[in-house]
Amino acid sequence: MCRRPGSCVAETSSSSTRPLSPPTEKLIGTAERALARALAVIAPGVRLNEIGRAVEDEVHRAGFEVLTALCGHGIGRTIHEPPSVRNHYVASDATTLTEGLVITVEPIIAATTSAVRELGDGWTVSTADGSLSAHAEHTVIVRNGPPLIVTAAV
Repeated sequence: MCRRPGSCVAETSSSSTRPLSPPTEKLIGTAERALARALAVIAPGVRLNEIGRAVEDEVHRAGFEVLTALCGHGIGRTIHEPPSVRNHYVASDATTLTEGLVITVEPIIAATTSAVRELGDGWTVSTADGSLSAHAEHTVIVRNGPPLIVTAAV
């Protein structure tokens, strides 16, 4: 959300208005744990791909898949800025986190596939096989010590 020109943040979580099945609860809990693990590795000088490694490890440990076409991003004056913050490890990405960098970390995961398909409206994305997905997100500022979670109170 952009509250005023030049000031954007993003946050999301998965939820339901009805009782959830145990597998659905496990999927949502895994997205939340993956977010927590990713936040724990953020610090100046850390390679950006370590965020992806943390997410991917947690998701695969639970038996789920990362939707690799979807990722977090830099955020600031506009809602989507570089760098891309992937939810899987990419060995060739040598980008390092710098103090003051503002990014969204957003594990987007699915029950059984890592592939997505775009629907005809140009915006909606679903899992390629129609399986359940979950998404957790925070906007953070990289700093010495734990990252500042800008959306913690949103």
